[in-house]
Amino acid sequence: FNPKLEMMKTPAKEFKKKVKVGEVLEMPLEIGGEFGRMAAQTAKQVIIQKIREAERGLVFEDYKKQEGQIIAGTIQRVESRKILIDLGKITAILPPEQQAPNEFYRPGAKMKFLILSVNMSVRGPEIVLSRNSTEIVRAVFKQEIPEVADGVIEIKGIARDAGFRSKVAVFTTENSIDPIGSC
Repeated sequence: FNPKLEMMKTPAKEFKKKVKVGEVLEMPLEIGGEFGRMAAQTAKQVIIQKIREAERGLVFEDYKKQEGQIIAGTIQRVESRKILIDLGKITAILPPEQQAPNEFYRPGAKMKFLILSVNMSVRGPEIVLSRNSTEIVRAVFKQEIPEVADGVIEIKGIARDAGFRSKVAVFTTENSIDPIGSC
């Protein structure tokens, strides 16, 4: 029960005789006097804060749907060992354990990343990217090979030494398709 949004049935009958449970009541509010400069400033700050929270929520939902997919981003800057990636709407993190060991990450360079996880933190959505996950190989195969995207060829396993080599085990039940040749 939220007293700001809901009321008991007995007081509600004072505004409308035949009120039903769950019905929305509209009551006029009295505006008391003029609003001062401080009240207007406070109202403005509250509205801006609510807009920012709504934007964070939309960005979170948008990227949460893209979890496990490949996304292009621009390297913004390198902080100690973690790298900040500009995705357009938001900045994502490439932690050291998700970096390929022999890659150099120069600010301004454009690269493709796998969206590993999207979490909501105190400061807004936090997006963790990867460059060495085996799932990035699976996503690239789905993106580049139509037979894999259609499900005709199945990826059974992936072994990867990030930055050096990858081995992909593929399988198909159709005799007319060579899975190794297609990939």
